[in-house]
This record gives sequence, structure tokens and C-alpha cells, in this order.
Amino acid sequence: MTTDAANRRLGATVVDGATRFEVWAPDASLVEVHIEPDDDTDVENGVETETEIEIVRLEREACTVAELDSWSVTVAGVGHGDRYRFRLDGGDWLADPASRWQPDGVHGPSAVVDESVFRWHDDAWTGVALDDTVLYELHVGTFTAEGTFDAAIRHLPRLHELGITTIEVMPVAAFPGSRNWGYDGVFPFAVQESYGGPTGLARFVDAAHRFGLGVVLDVVYNHLGPEGNVLGSYAPYFTDAHRTPWGDAVNVAEYGSDGVRRYCVESAVGWIRDFHLDGLRLDAVHAIVDPTPIPFLQELTSAVHDAARAAGRTVLVTIESSANDPRIVRSVADHGWGCDAVWDDDVHHALRVALTGERHEYYANYSGAADVAKAWERRWVYSGQYSPGFGRRHGAPADDIDHRRFVVFDTNHDHVGNTPAGARLLADADPNDPRRRLAAAAILLSPFTPMLFMGEEYGETAPFPYFIDHGDPELVEAVRAGRQREFSGADWSGGVADPADPATFERAILDVTLTEREPHRSRLAMYTELLRIRREHPVLTDPAAQQHVSIVGDTMFVVRSLPDVTASLVFNFSGDSLEHPAADPAAAIVFDSEDPRWSGDHPDAAPADTATIAPWSARLSIT
Repeated sequence: MTTDAANRRLGATVVDGATRFEVWAPDASLVEVHIEPDDDTDVENGVETETEIEIVRLEREACTVAELDSWSVTVAGVGHGDRYRFRLDGGDWLADPASRWQPDGVHGPSAVVDESVFRWHDDAWTGVALDDTVLYELHVGTFTAEGTFDAAIRHLPRLHELGITTIEVMPVAAFPGSRNWGYDGVFPFAVQESYGGPTGLARFVDAAHRFGLGVVLDVVYNHLGPEGNVLGSYAPYFTDAHRTPWGDAVNVAEYGSDGVRRYCVESAVGWIRDFHLDGLRLDAVHAIVDPTPIPFLQELTSAVHDAARAAGRTVLVTIESSANDPRIVRSVADHGWGCDAVWDDDVHHALRVALTGERHEYYANYSGAADVAKAWERRWVYSGQYSPGFGRRHGAPADDIDHRRFVVFDTNHDHVGNTPAGARLLADADPNDPRRRLAAAAILLSPFTPMLFMGEEYGETAPFPYFIDHGDPELVEAVRAGRQREFSGADWSGGVADPADPATFERAILDVTLTEREPHRSRLAMYTELLRIRREHPVLTDPAAQQHVSIVGDTMFVVRSLPDVTASLVFNFSGDSLEHPAADPAAAIVFDSEDPRWSGDHPDAAPADTATIAPWSARLSIT
């Protein structure tokens, strides 16, 4: 049987009634696969008989740069759901490092996935352009009480009505146990079984496309979790040349790294090709040390874009990085990596300081409203200036880059989880605190690409602390101790949530019934209105608009103009009201965060005087 290039993939690939197995094991002398059919027993003439278990030797592939020291074999009669493991040189039987399915957990065998079992209805779907993107970050395990893809499907209509265009799903790579924040995954090709496994993800993406929603997946290529990780037993997937805060660093630039790059790129492309995903968000790429002339992330992004073109879809590669490096989103022709967008933590940090006055850890590097204004002008607060936190100059100028290539938020999983108990922004404030409305307006009326964190749109009260379900008691204690140390050096109030306590996880589950009562109903209405305004007034986001930003005390004034329209925005980050120095009585007020509709208390009351800016408020006028 011949194998064409399209099927020369790591892992188990169903082809022509058989399954081709390929594994990268450069130092092995003998590689075998142990195949266990999906059903453990057969019934013949009413008598149970043991199913034959097959052990097959793999052969070395032709030694080329792209397929260095990999092994493969094609076995007839093996298909979807059949379990298998590999053995190197007579050692232990191990799961496949490129497993696409771990139905029995990370310590069990791998299983074959036949993508033809997925039933797709999205032939006409072409994706969501960056220009139209409004992201909604959700964690499958806590988004619903069931914690599954199928349960999440029920909520797609309300996300569509809210005005979301793209759902960003936190990592689903197979992890130990049934509950995890997502960043302890150990099989980067596989979908967590407790969420619904590979078929569950396919159903979710297909359903999202029917509602006009894209789906981006958060993927982690900077480290793997500590429990159930088999990669180091096969090949030099990790390097001790440097470390990450979360464990061994993935080897993308040291000896043997070509094979590691191939592994990660195939994983990324597989999400696009096999699951019809609309993009990837790459976690914390500043932890990937790569001095090579063609950066790993450039290579991966190029391959993902090629897969998108082959599928006739728009696919976005979004990067999390604290480096403030504009090369991330510059084109390859302009000596960049060609990624589509980058998370902008500077906006979050400056906004949080402006709203709360917090100065914990990295917030100490930001001055509040003045830095919010600086970020609107310069994209980042730090674009080459000295940073006290880094103890050196940090970042580089990005003034010429479209604002929409920067993803902004007032809340995300990190900055909620990076508190002792996972408290959301302004969690201790009154539900009608005007700062909540100001924060929403500062993000959703900005020229950047906005992202909401699940439940934010209606004022969810559930925290989102870090949680795990590791099976190793010593590892559990190490994680607990690590969380205690993490918060010991700053003046945090309250205790640290126990990451292994099931109650910590259960407290994080959303309660969408809050939308049925005030003030949550009015908050949801405000978010829906803000997103409608964003869609219907292109001057807010059009890169051709002329923008002028000024700061007076703690109040930021923004004017954005196209030839036939001008938008004037005021954000008052202070507890004092002030006279609007440039109020135009002829301007139409399109949004006022002090409009009584958004508080739910006095829906028939009149809005505030247009010449006065209330404390902690935002206003948009159009002329």
C-alpha cells in the first residue's frame, strides 16, 4: 500500500480501511505498536472469546530533514476507537505523543480517530475577518454545570445575540483527571475526554458556524503539564538550556529541534484541517526561547495560514506575549512573524490601575489613566522605555500598526486567576459601581480588537481560581505549596484557594440565571448595546480614522475622525465630576455609561446633563 504525502502524519491516521502509525523516536533501535481493538471481547455462537491483540513492528522512515528518524507502519483493519500504545526497545508500553484521543485518560492507551465520523454542515463557512472580530473567552469545564461541549452549544444563540463574533476556547488538550484550568495538558493533539472528546469539539465548532460564530482554540506549545507527559521518553522534546515558570521548556531551537517543530506545526495544522477551527491563540510565547533565523512561530503561523487557504477560510493566529515586540504582527516581508494579532496586557494593566488603584506586582509599573491614553496612542505603554518591572528598556514602537492587531480586555483568565481566590475585577464593589460600566466602554468602544471573559457581559459573580485534578498526591501538595508561595510576597487579602479541592472548581461554574434579574439584566443590555454601537459606527475602529488622544488629570479625551463623521469619547477615571471643556451641544450622544437604563434602578429617569461628565463614566458622541 502506498502512502501519499497528505497521510504522512505523526500519530494514527486512518487511510483506505487501515491505520498508518508514525512516531518520532530518533534514538530507538526497535519500535512496536500494541493494538487493542475497541471491543475487548467478541461473541461467537453465544460464547465470549478474547479479542486478538496485535503487536506490530514499525520500520524507519526515509531519513530526511522533515522526517528525521521517525518510524511507521500501516495496519489493515484498524479504525476509529481502536486503542494502541508504542514500545521502544522493549521498554514500557506508552501512549502516543501525537495521540488524538485519550478516551481512558492520560495514563491510558491512545485511540485512533477517524475524522470521517465527524458530520459537518459548514461547507459555506469562510471564517471571521480580523476587522469584525469580537472575542469571547470561555472555559468548557466551568461555562456550564455539565462542563461539556454539547452543553455549551445551548448557549450559542445568546452569544450571537450579544454581538460576539468569535469564541476563544481555553485549552482542551488532554489533561489528568476531569477538571483543570487547561494549562496542564500533556497531549497537544488530543481533546479532553470529559469535555466530549474529539467528536464533541467537532459538534461544537459545527454548531457555532451555524450561528455565524467562529471558534479559536487556545493552544500551549511553551510547556506541557507534569502528570502523564510521555514526550521525553521518545525524543528530545524538551531542553535544559532554559526553563519556563511552569516546567521544562519545549525544544524549538536546540539539538533535535527540527522534529519538535514538526510535531508542534502538525498539531496546529490539525486543529484547522480536522476540526474546522477559525484560528489559534498561542499561550505565553515569550517563554519560547528561539534565536533561529526563521522563528518557530513564523514557521507555525505560515503553515496554519496555508491550511486555511487550502480550506478556503479565514483563520487567525493570535499570540500571547509580554515582550511588546511588534515583529509578532508584522508581515514576513516586513521582517516579522506574520501573526494576525497579539494580546495587549499593557491596556489591561493600565486600565486596572486607573479603576482600582491596585499596585500589586506588575501593576506597580503603570500609572493609570495617563497610561491608558498612552496605549491608545502608541498601542503599548512600553514601546522602548525603561520598565521598572523588567529593570531595562522594554518593547519597541508599534505606532504604525493597525489597532485591530492588538487584543484588549478588562478581564481574562490570567488576571482573574492571578489572584489568591480567583476574584474577578471589582469583585468586592457594589454591583452597580459605575467603574464596571466605565471598564466595559473603555474596551468595547476602543479601536483595538476586544475580548470578553465568560460571564463578564452580565456581571457573573463566580470566581475563576486555578484548579487541578492531579492523581499524584506529592504533585498535588507541590502545587498547593507553589500557590501559597506565589502570593506570599504581596499584600493580598484573603486566603489562597486550594487548587485540588473540588469545591474550588465548583465555585467557578457560571450561573447564567443571573441574567434574569437586576442589575445583571441591565448589564447584559449595556454590553449588547455597546457591541451594536461598535458594529454600526466604523469610525471607532477604522484604521483610516485620524485619532487624537489627550489627558486632563484622570480624564481621557479621544477624537476619531473620518471625512464625513467624528466620534468624541470621554473616559473619566476619577471620582469627581467635571465640566466637558469641548462639549458640542449639536453632537448626538450615542452612549453614556450613566444612562439609567444600564443601572436597572430608574429606567425612566433622564440622563445626566450633557455638559457634565459624571465620576467614573464614559460617553460617546457622534457628529
